[in-house]
Amino acid sequence: MRMKIDVTLDYALEAPGPALLLIEAAGVAGQVLNRTDIDLGQPQKLARVPAEEGVGERIVLRVAEGLTCRYAAEVQVTRPCPDLDALAAVAVEDMPGDALRYLLPSRYCQAERFTHFTGSRFSGLTGGGLVAAMRDWVERNLDYVSGASTGDTTAADTFLDRRGVCRDYAHLLIALCRAAQIPARIASVYAPDVSPPDFHAVVQVYLAGDWYLVDPTGMARADRMALVAVGRDATDVAFLTTTTAAELRVQRVEVTEIPA
Repeated sequence: MRMKIDVTLDYALEAPGPALLLIEAAGVAGQVLNRTDIDLGQPQKLARVPAEEGVGERIVLRVAEGLTCRYAAEVQVTRPCPDLDALAAVAVEDMPGDALRYLLPSRYCQAERFTHFTGSRFSGLTGGGLVAAMRDWVERNLDYVSGASTGDTTAADTFLDRRGVCRDYAHLLIALCRAAQIPARIASVYAPDVSPPDFHAVVQVYLAGDWYLVDPTGMARADRMALVAVGRDATDVAFLTTTTAAELRVQRVEVTEIPA
C-alpha cells in the first residue's frame, strides 16, 4: 500500500540550543520512499547522524528562538503482515548481538518485574504464538486514554493502571516479551489507521532470525506502517528532543492512504 505523510511542527524554545528531530520515514527493507521533502526553516546549524541500529536518521539542529518543521513524504509499504504463529523463537545462545541487547531491561521496560507473570499467564506458549498471545492480552486489558500517562510512566505503571497511549502499550508488550526471553524493541511508525492521528509507537520482536512489527493497540498492521526508527524504549525514538524547555505552538500529523 502507498501512504502520504504530512507533518507540521512549531515549538518555541525557552533558550537557544540544540534540538534532535527523528521524524522521517526510514529507507529500509519493506518500504520504498517515493517522495520526501523537509523544510527546517533557518537553523543556525544542521547535521544528520544515523539513528539506533542504523534505522533512519536523526537531524541535529541548533536553533535560536524556536523550531519549525514541515515534512512531507509518499511511502510505498511492501512488507507483508507476519504470521506470528509460524515464527519460532531463537535460543538465547544463538542470538546475534543486536538482538541480545533487547533482552535487557531499560528505563521504561522493567522486564525483570514480569518474569513470574509471563511464566504463569502464558505457560506452554513459545515463539510467535507467545508474542501473539501477549499482544492480544495487552490490547484487551488496557484502555486507550489520551493524557492518562506522563513521560515518566513505565511498563510497571501501565500494568497497574491498565490504561495509556501507544507508547505505554508498546512499553508493556516489550517488557513482557523480554521477560519471556524474546528480544523486543520500540519502533516509531506512521500509519493511516491511527486515531487520533499522531506519531505512533509499536513493537518489533526478534523471531526466526528477523525483526517483525507488532502493534499492541490493534490500530495498525505491519503492512500498513512506515517505519521511522527503533530503540530500547521511547527515549531512543522521541520525535523531538531538546535541552531546554519547548512550548508547543503547532503539531499536526496527517497520514492518509493513497488509493491504488
